[in-house]
Amino acid sequence: MTDSPTADDLGGRFVSRVVSIPADALVLLIGIAASGKSTFARRHFSPTQIVSSDAMRAMITDDPTAQAATEDAFDLLHRLLAMRLRRGRLTVVDATNVEGWARAELVAVARRHQRPAVAVVIDVPLAVALERNATRASPRPPPAALRRQARWLAESPVEEEGFDAVHRLSGEEVDAARVEVVRG
Repeated sequence: MTDSPTADDLGGRFVSRVVSIPADALVLLIGIAASGKSTFARRHFSPTQIVSSDAMRAMITDDPTAQAATEDAFDLLHRLLAMRLRRGRLTVVDATNVEGWARAELVAVARRHQRPAVAVVIDVPLAVALERNATRASPRPPPAALRRQARWLAESPVEEEGFDAVHRLSGEEVDAARVEVVRG
């Protein structure tokens, strides 16, 4: 299911987007580096609900940018995700999630624990992400990595990957979105 933005009657200007999420769901934030996924997560979810690949790298190496620890970071992320979903806890995965195989693995964890899987695609223009990335402290992903991620995301049939809901947010929608956690 994909929802669409609402607009007012005065020229079709964007007003708001409600992102409904079941209280026991796996939420995959999907977007290229520097698209605003972590900001979105911090704005709408409690710190205990967010499982971040950067945070897992930091737990392992004291450095959230330590790409050499990525395999271990995702092993830890999957273990933590499974524990939370087993207990019916809303869990938000904050990682790029731009590759279909990676999303499939995470959705499979939700299915094993009989929990809904919701995708929130943060779909900002590549130019915006490149500009944001350039202002980040080093080390940061090179522009070629963001371009590659954007290509993978553009080629991804997220709506066809078995999610219970897919919410696509672009531009103003990211800042104007309101997350509603639905119980029962």
